[in-house]
Amino acid sequence: MAVDRLSLTFGALADPTRRAILARLAKGGASVTEIAKPFEMSLPAVSKHLKVLERAGLVTRGKEAQWRPAALEAAPLKEIDDWVERYRVIWEQRLDRLDEYLKELQVKEKRHGRKG
Repeated sequence: MAVDRLSLTFGALADPTRRAILARLAKGGASVTEIAKPFEMSLPAVSKHLKVLERAGLVTRGKEAQWRPAALEAAPLKEIDDWVERYRVIWEQRLDRLDEYLKELQVKEKRHGRKG
C-alpha cells in the first residue's frame, strides 16, 4: 500500500526528537555529530531519525566525502500548513458562531436582571 506524502510528513513529525532535529536544522545545515550533541543517544540513533526525515522529504543530506551535512527542506511543511489551513477556517467560523451565541446570552441575562 502506497503511503501519501502528507502521511509520511505527519509520521515523521510525530516524534519529538525529530521535531527537535528539524528545529536545529532550521538554523542551518549540520552534521550528524552536531545534531546529536543535545541528545542522549548514539550517532546511529540520530542517523535513523534523519533517515525518517529524509524519507518524508523534510531533510536532504549532502554528499561531501565523510561529512554528509543535513539540511531542512520546508516544502512538506507548507503542504501540512495548507492542509491545516482548511480546518483552521472551519474552527474560526465555529468560534465566531459561539462568540455570537454567548453575546446573545449576555443580552438575554441583562434583560432578565441577571448578572453575567
